[in-house]
Amino acid sequence: MALGHQQTMSVEEYFKLEETDTEHRYEYVDGYVYMMSGGTADHSTISGNIHRVLWGLLRGKPCRVYNSDMKVRVSESRYFHPDITVSCDPRDRGTALAIQCPRLVVEVLSPGTEMIDRTQKLRHYCACPTIEEYLLVDTKAPRIEVYRKELGKWVYDIYEANDTIMLTSLGIQFPIAEAYTDIDFANISEHA
Repeated sequence: MALGHQQTMSVEEYFKLEETDTEHRYEYVDGYVYMMSGGTADHSTISGNIHRVLWGLLRGKPCRVYNSDMKVRVSESRYFHPDITVSCDPRDRGTALAIQCPRLVVEVLSPGTEMIDRTQKLRHYCACPTIEEYLLVDTKAPRIEVYRKELGKWVYDIYEANDTIMLTSLGIQFPIAEAYTDIDFANISEHA
């Protein structure tokens, strides 16, 4: 949802908005600000599961895992709040207001944002020089799609129910099932 009627603001004004409006999160694209919508219980559970798994696998290593509270700078004029971000750059720790050097970005899909995550954000994330992997996590079935930078080109892979996902940018892997702990897909299809 865009703020106002296509009125633009500077990056500084965007940072000020996020600082003063603590009840909402906003994304910033080329001067335009978009309020983020809330997610479902399953969306939150899946996001939390992946955060927990990544945190456990990266604990004691130089990389840090962040939730959607942290904004991520993908260019000078684009800031997003991915569901999960991993940075291995020490400059992104402590009192940083935005992640400057994301290595991995995760978006948990929802009906309202899926098309943007698959098109506009995919393009912006792939253009960010530090991002090496972009994950799209399904909430209706145990499926994670991965866009991975290999030898300067982006390749696509998909992992399903009984697979183990390889995150080459971080040198880790985990069973897909761990991302979906406490999710009842039978209940989802009954209400879909």
